[in-house]
Amino acid sequence: MKGLLPYTINVGGKLMDLSEPQVMGILNITPDSFYSESRKNTEEEIAERVNAILAEGGSMIDVGAYSSRPGADDISEEEEMRRLRGALQILRRIAPEALVSVDTFRADVARMCVGEFGVQIINDISGGESDHRMFETVASLGVPYILMHMKGNPQTMQNEPRYDDLLTEMLQYFGSKVQRLHELGVKDIILDPGFGFAKTLEHNYELMNRLQDLRVLGLPMLVGVSRKSMIYRLLGGTPESALNGTSVLNTLALMKGASILRVHDVKEAVEVVQIVKKMLAC
Repeated sequence: MKGLLPYTINVGGKLMDLSEPQVMGILNITPDSFYSESRKNTEEEIAERVNAILAEGGSMIDVGAYSSRPGADDISEEEEMRRLRGALQILRRIAPEALVSVDTFRADVARMCVGEFGVQIINDISGGESDHRMFETVASLGVPYILMHMKGNPQTMQNEPRYDDLLTEMLQYFGSKVQRLHELGVKDIILDPGFGFAKTLEHNYELMNRLQDLRVLGLPMLVGVSRKSMIYRLLGGTPESALNGTSVLNTLALMKGASILRVHDVKEAVEVVQIVKKMLAC
């Protein structure tokens, strides 16, 4: 698509072309995620969600068992593994060839998901800060790694986050971590700017306005703004009423170079991609 760089990533031995924007559907198996309608905990709910993501055009499924909402329960590694094993067994039975990402900041959880269920991507909200074995683990597993920007931890990240210059600090953060990952042999890195993570409302909109500045790093970007507080705190309402705002921000993100949209609402995001793709082709 005109405007996107010709990124490719090796996913399970197959090259995926990210010059065509992809939609990643969220499979949330926590009981306390910020968006209540996304919570899928029974076998039937998980199966229905997997089928819906794929039927609506999602090309990736991101499975998360640990809620990163400020104030959410800090579950043990054993509990996170238990939840993921249950969900991934169902997912692999229904869609054995699906491209699956697991949202975890724990190295042993990542290793279990790749080793036992063939998960193809690790999505780490902490950028390797919460478990310092994560970079080495991802390197040894040979899977793509989603590197997200965050300061602090999910429990405290929104306690007055401050930056001298947001984008400068983010470029320094990503630059040093990408260099370390490359030194370890990690070949496929996707950047996630971390909307809503250690960022005020103003930070989030400054980041969206300057999102294209991150393209200097030469890596594909994943954007996850789906139903987040940067929408409903500005417009009023709740996560349940934030679909329209999500579509607007997803459109802007694509225009500024995003390669992957991580969303709750797959059908709507696929439509955004189709419209932006058509416009940029003219």
